[in-house]
Amino acid sequence: MSRNRTRVAVGAAVGALALGALSAPAVAQSPAHGTHPGSTSHSRHHHANTIRQIPLQGAVNVRDVGGYRTYGGDTVRHGLVYRADALGKLTDPDLVTLAGLRLGKVVDYRVPVEIQYDGQDRLPAGLAVTARPVNDSGLYGQMMAAIATRDPVKQEAALGGTKGSDLMKKVYGTLISDPANTAQFAATFRDIANASSRSAVLFHCTSGKDRTGWTTYVLLRALGVPEQTARQDYLASNTIRAAADKKVRDGLKQAGMMQNPDLLIPLQEVRSEYLDRALAEVRARYGSLDGYLKKGLGLDHRALSRLQAHLTH
Repeated sequence: MSRNRTRVAVGAAVGALALGALSAPAVAQSPAHGTHPGSTSHSRHHHANTIRQIPLQGAVNVRDVGGYRTYGGDTVRHGLVYRADALGKLTDPDLVTLAGLRLGKVVDYRVPVEIQYDGQDRLPAGLAVTARPVNDSGLYGQMMAAIATRDPVKQEAALGGTKGSDLMKKVYGTLISDPANTAQFAATFRDIANASSRSAVLFHCTSGKDRTGWTTYVLLRALGVPEQTARQDYLASNTIRAAADKKVRDGLKQAGMMQNPDLLIPLQEVRSEYLDRALAEVRARYGSLDGYLKKGLGLDHRALSRLQAHLTH
């Protein structure tokens, strides 16, 4: 294989893996009703909360954000906000399912290089994607360099020990510290707050766990969902994505690209320490999550009230 073709092949693999993505379709496996994947327990006061997964063949981590209870006893409405991973591999039956969700807006947080290797979103006719890239703090390039070496010693040096998790914590800090990223998240919150009750908003990144996970966590907290419940929704990606992510690691090993693909696990997973890194950056810059909502995302009291009225009942 030529050097250029080798680089393209490695690039495709890294593009799919840089944020824990699945590069081939997999059937979604719905968690047991009444449980929170990624967690062993949940608040007895909020035991009715469930993860509502949308089963598709070409995407794994597609969920309805509705169904959660708030501190005030309200419930987040179903059918108005969806979170997802990349939609480029959807099958024709998947498009029929997606069309049934009454989507009015699809927001794609992926940067151009991710789209280059994983493909543009495949959407129902008449629905266009809104590109709203949130950067990955150079994670793609570092993954590209490590995997392209095919050298286990160099890969261990790049990703071994705590280096993988350190890279992820850097990504999460940048979600907050980069003004351009904050502006992209703010635009999505405006879309949600201003959406019609007859159409839904879907936002996604590559694997639906980091940029998408942060957006969902903040949205749930803004609606009055308890922190523990919002965190459980964030951590659910680990259970939902487990089989797909293992398939990617097994494929890299079988292809001879990585002797120890488990080095990628910190990059494929979501962890409380990653979310805590973003929250620490929020406190440092805005004082509190409420400060981030108001000063960072531009959601004043009126906008927050409109958001809560639209999304809870």
